[in-house]
Amino acid sequence: MLELKKLERGAISAALEKAHKYRLLNEPEDAESICLDILATEPEHQEALITLLLALTDKFAHSGLNPSFQQARELLSRIESTTCKAYYLGIIYERRAKYHLRQGGPGGGTAAHGCFERAMQAYEEALTDCDPKNQDAVLRWNSCARILNSNPDVKADDTIGADLLLDPFEVPH
Repeated sequence: MLELKKLERGAISAALEKAHKYRLLNEPEDAESICLDILATEPEHQEALITLLLALTDKFAHSGLNPSFQQARELLSRIESTTCKAYYLGIIYERRAKYHLRQGGPGGGTAAHGCFERAMQAYEEALTDCDPKNQDAVLRWNSCARILNSNPDVKADDTIGADLLLDPFEVPH
C-alpha cells in the first residue's frame, strides 16, 4: 500500500479552491480526494468537511448511494453548530430523492417521495433554527416542492409504514 503525502497547512486554501472547481466540473471523486488531504492536515476544517459532504452527495449520480450516503450522514456530526446541520441533512436527502427519481422502477417514486419529504422537513428545521437571513433552505424547499408538484407519479405509498422507509442507521431527532 502506498503511503500518502501530507498536504502542507499553507496549501489548504488553494487546495480547497481546487476541490470546489472539481465539484463544478462534475468530478466528485477528485474533490473528495482533495478534501481528505485537507482533513488529514486539519481534521476539523469546516469548509473541507462541508465540501466533502457535498462531493459525496454528488457521487450518488455516478456510483449510487453506497457507501456515499452513509459517509455523508456521518460527516454531519463533525459539522459545528455554527453551520446549520439541518440544511445539510436536507441536501443529503434531496440528492438521494433525485437519485431514486432517476432510477425509476417499482418503488422508485415512493422512495423518492419519502426522501423529498425528509429533505423538506430538514429544510423546515433549518428555517426555524438557523440564520433567518440565509434563505438557502427556502430555495431548496421550493425546489423539492416543484419536483413533487410536477411529478404526480412520485407519491407516498400508504400501504408501506413510514418506519420501513428509514435507513437502519437513521435515528430520528
